[in-house]
Amino acid sequence: MRITDLLSEKAINLHGKANSKEEAIIQLVDLMVENENINDKEAYKQAVLKREEEGTTGIGEGIAIPHGKTEAVEKPGLAAMIIPDGVDFKSLDGSPAKLLFLIAAPNTKDNVHLDVLSRLSTLLMDTDFRQALYNAKSPKEFLECIDKAETEKLGEEKNENEQYEILAITSCPTGIAHTYMAAEALEQMGEQLGHKVKVETHGSSGVKNKFTKEEIQNAKGIIIASDTKIDLSRFDGKKLIKAKVADGINKPKELIENVLSPNAKTYHSDKKNTAEENDEEKEKIGTKIYKHLMNGVTHMLPFVVGGGILIAIAFLLDDYSIDPSNFGMNTPIAAFFKTIGNAAFNVMLYILAGYIAMSIADRPGLAVGFVGGILAVQGTTFESLTNGDITLVSSGFLGALIAGFVGGYIVLGLKKLCSYLPDSIEGIKTILLYPVFGILLMGTFMLLINPYVAAINTAINDYLSSMSNANKIILGAILGGMMAVDLGGPINKAAYTFGTGMLASGQYEIMAAVMAGGMVPPLAIALLATIFPRKIPKKDKQAAYVNYIMGLSFISEGAIPFASADPLRTIPAFVIGSAVTGALSMWFSCTLMAPHGGIFVIATIGHPVKYLLAIAIGAIISMLIMAKLKKNLPEYQKQA
Repeated sequence: MRITDLLSEKAINLHGKANSKEEAIIQLVDLMVENENINDKEAYKQAVLKREEEGTTGIGEGIAIPHGKTEAVEKPGLAAMIIPDGVDFKSLDGSPAKLLFLIAAPNTKDNVHLDVLSRLSTLLMDTDFRQALYNAKSPKEFLECIDKAETEKLGEEKNENEQYEILAITSCPTGIAHTYMAAEALEQMGEQLGHKVKVETHGSSGVKNKFTKEEIQNAKGIIIASDTKIDLSRFDGKKLIKAKVADGINKPKELIENVLSPNAKTYHSDKKNTAEENDEEKEKIGTKIYKHLMNGVTHMLPFVVGGGILIAIAFLLDDYSIDPSNFGMNTPIAAFFKTIGNAAFNVMLYILAGYIAMSIADRPGLAVGFVGGILAVQGTTFESLTNGDITLVSSGFLGALIAGFVGGYIVLGLKKLCSYLPDSIEGIKTILLYPVFGILLMGTFMLLINPYVAAINTAINDYLSSMSNANKIILGAILGGMMAVDLGGPINKAAYTFGTGMLASGQYEIMAAVMAGGMVPPLAIALLATIFPRKIPKKDKQAAYVNYIMGLSFISEGAIPFASADPLRTIPAFVIGSAVTGALSMWFSCTLMAPHGGIFVIATIGHPVKYLLAIAIGAIISMLIMAKLKKNLPEYQKQA
């Protein structure tokens, strides 16, 4: 660990003045407090003074290196002070101490202070190096002298990976746009505020920019901007704040300031009797449900998208006239695509239930929720009391949803019961007790509820199928508008989840209306920048044009920066345009089996020309409303 990694400019005083060793140490401790390395100033000061009683840390040549190893230290740190007149430190050679370094070391087995002592002593043996420190005109120059000496004398280049003040994780349910927009916002704001931020993204393609152990150890704070569940165990003992991914996009400054605040709470992975546990208990029930649901949806989406698109391609390639009852499997190539698509599509509800349960109860919940999802899809046996018939009763999407939540809380209940068992059998709880009793209880529960949930599902499907055109248009308008309200937030995800759930029930018109509504906002922004260029700031023009691609790809989040900058004029326009598009999609009886893909799956859409017309009309309406509400920007006046 380099010296410059532990020392900051605010922990350096080049013009100190002290009349005694104790007074000098008190001033150094104050600098260490400024550097935010200690959590108990008095306890740390006593540890340093106690160490001095054991023997002076004045090593001679005008140098003193006092230090303290104690639990009052949150993370290793250094403070430095030059006292031009010197102070009596009872040094080994009797000389007054003019150059002082104070070391703060946490009470761990690492003995960081010994390593730092060794490095400092090696460097300070050089007279020229000491003189360069004395001659430094500013704390920045003081640090540059040390950095140069470490590179030249110790042969080490500065490790940039250890320089991050703040680490952040961003994650959204789909893992596409919000995740990376929040990451960029936090990094840019950190640069503006003078704090180096590294962001680990948990996106659809996996974890990128993963933190190293050294980066976590050296970080001053951790920001979790996520709408999905994140494993926090590696951040034990660090200051940590949690927020929605939208806050990472819209409130990056507030998050950075909060995590660096002295009031930021320290996270403990063992949350018994901690403030962290209390915070989670106080979290709104609706927020908890949303996070658990989104964890299931996030893991389900690749199966839905991949399977749905392949099945749609199978229908495109098949010959309906061969056997209408076996459409999709009549030709070899169609059967090939449909078989693969079915393999993915058929497990989507298992995944949904399993990962909802896992979000609630961690890994022990996965198997229980997964089995609940299987029983919801494949059905449970139900024996008629009158004639002994055995029937498979499936509860579908709604049953899998219920199974995920119930499965998670079944495991939490088992954990509570098992907490009274002897510690000696701790090892068999996860591998034996939770899965056996959890799956048994889950199966029993599904056996009881499947007939009732199946009846509800049937009623919903019958209602949707029997809807008049007027009612379908209203439903399409509602779903389309919901897609534009918060652009990837809870309302948007509620509409999208409903659409994907209806896919499993064969209601393809709903998914078409949902995707069409979600494509409108970014397309409207792109059209506004093209047709009414004076309504968009010059600096945002390029991003606005990129929204053509975002909109055509069904990535609603592309419109977020523009909605955030002017919500009162943009969001109402988005909602109206998307509602019109959703209504038109229903009116035109457009269908969609692929729950994502935008323009790239147009060949799989029923009535594709009408579908494109519905999207275009909605985008133009949104654009015209914004053009009417927004004034020409002052930056264009000089050109007028």
